[in-house]
Amino acid sequence: MNTSAARYAPAVARNRDPILAVLRRVLPARGTVLEIASGSGEHAAYFAAALPHLFWRPADIDPDALASISAHRAADAPNLLHPIELDAAAPEWPATRADAIVSINMIHIAPWAAAAGLMAGAARLLPAGGVLYLYGPFMEDGRHTAQSNATFDASLRARDPEWGVRDMADVRNLAEHSGFDFVERIAMPANNLSLVFRRRAT
Repeated sequence: MNTSAARYAPAVARNRDPILAVLRRVLPARGTVLEIASGSGEHAAYFAAALPHLFWRPADIDPDALASISAHRAADAPNLLHPIELDAAAPEWPATRADAIVSINMIHIAPWAAAAGLMAGAARLLPAGGVLYLYGPFMEDGRHTAQSNATFDASLRARDPEWGVRDMADVRNLAEHSGFDFVERIAMPANNLSLVFRRRAT
C-alpha cells in the first residue's frame, strides 16, 4: 500500500459522523454501496469500517483520487472494495449494479451534466427501493441557506462557470424525472443537507 499517495480533507473529520448517522438509518441491511466521487477515500474507509455488513465500492474519475482511495484501504476493512474509475456524466458506467448509491460533495463541484449522469446511472443500477443519498450545500427556493454558502458558491463559479451550489428543487426535479421518489431532507452541520431518494418501482 502506497501511503504517500493518501490525501486528507479537513472537512471529512467534521462531517463523517453526522453523515454516518444518516447512512445507518437509510442504507440497506445487506448489499453493495457504490460511492460516486469518493475523493480522498477517507469517507469510504470510515464508512466501510463502521458498516461491516455492507460492501463499499468507491469510485472517482481522478487518477490521484483513485491512488488516495487505494492508500486508505485498511486491511481490517475487507468489505472496502477496490476503487473503480468512473465518470458520473458518462452514458455507461463500469459498475453494473448496486443496492445503494452515495454521493458526497460532488454535484456542486462538477457541471450539471454530472448530476444528470449521476441520476441516470443510479436509475440504471439500483433496484426498486434502492437508496440514492446526496450530501452537500444546497440552495432552497432560489436562496442560499447561509452567507458562507453564498460565498462558497461565488468561489466555485469563479473557478468554473459550470460549477455551483445547486437548488434543492432542481435536484429533486431531476431525480423525480429519472425515476426516483424524494424521501427526506435532513439538516446537517455547517449549513449542509442530506437528501434521500428511493428508486421508484417501474
